[in-house]
Amino acid sequence: MSKKVRCLILGSGPAGYTAAIYAARANLEPVLYEGLQPGGQLTTTTDVENFPGYPDGVTGPEMMIDFKKQAERFGATILPGRATAVDFSTRPLKVTIDNEKVIEADTVIISTGATAKYLGLPDETKYMGQGVSACATCDGFFYRRKKVAVVGGGDTACEEATYLSGLADKVYMIVRKPYLRASQIMQERVMKNPKIEILFEHNAVGLFGENGVEGAHLIKRMGEPDEEKVDIAIDGFFLAIGHTPNSNIFKEYIELDEVGFIKTAYPSTKTNVEGVFACGDVADPLYKQAVTAAGTGCRAAIDADRYLLEKGL
Repeated sequence: MSKKVRCLILGSGPAGYTAAIYAARANLEPVLYEGLQPGGQLTTTTDVENFPGYPDGVTGPEMMIDFKKQAERFGATILPGRATAVDFSTRPLKVTIDNEKVIEADTVIISTGATAKYLGLPDETKYMGQGVSACATCDGFFYRRKKVAVVGGGDTACEEATYLSGLADKVYMIVRKPYLRASQIMQERVMKNPKIEILFEHNAVGLFGENGVEGAHLIKRMGEPDEEKVDIAIDGFFLAIGHTPNSNIFKEYIELDEVGFIKTAYPSTKTNVEGVFACGDVADPLYKQAVTAAGTGCRAAIDADRYLLEKGL
C-alpha cells in the first residue's frame, strides 16, 4: 500500500515542526512523521530559556507541543512513525514507514536529528535533566557560580569547558587519555584557563546525589596496577564526546560528511538528490541549537516550495 504526498517531512523537533508550519502555509499539504522521539532531543531538556518568544522560559516538551499545535493549525498532518528505508533513485521519491507503509513524495525534507553520545552509565539516565546534559550552550546558564565537569578531550569538549568557565566557578575536564585530542589552539586555551582543571587518565564510572547530581565517581588509570578511585564534587555533568547523526538509512543516496552529517548546498538546504532537503541537527555539525534548527526548517520548506513551483508539481 502506498500514498502520494507533495511534501514529506521525516522527523520532528524544532526543524521538522518549523518546516511543517512553513510548508502548510504554502499549501504544500505536508505530512510529517515524528520519528522515534516525537519532539526530538528538546523533549529531554527540562528548561529552555534561550529561545525567542518565551521570556519566562519553557520546558522542552511544552515548547514542542506548541510547535506541533502551530503546524497542525495550518493543516500539516502529523503522524507517529519513523522512516525505515528510502528509495531516492526514482520519481516520485519513496520512503518506507515502520517497515510496512510506502509513501511516495514529490519532495522530502529530512529532519531526523542527531543523537548525543553518552557513556552508557545508568546514572546518566537517572540524572537526566537533573545535572546531566549534552549541551553546555543550552544548559550552562543553570550552573552559574557552581562546579561542573565536562567529559571528553576533543575540540568540542574544550569549547564546552571554555564556555562553561565563563559561568561556573570550577570546570573539571574528565579525559580518559593522557593527552587532549583537540587542536593546539584549543588545548592552549583550556590549559591557560585558571578555572579549568584537566583530569587526565580518568574515567567516569558513576554519579551520586540526592535530588540531582552532587558528584561523580571516577577511576584514575583504570586497569593499571596503580588504579585509584577518585570522587569529585560537582553540580553538573556535561557530555562532550560527539553526536551521531540519524542519517544511516539515507547513506546509499545522500552525500554525507565523514561523521555522517548530511551535506547541503549552502545557503540552501538542497542535498545531492533533487527534491530532497535536509535541516536541523542531521545537517548541522556545528551549532546544534533549537533556534538554528528552526531556521533551517524554515529554509527547507521554502526550498521545497520553490522546487515544486519550478517543476510544476
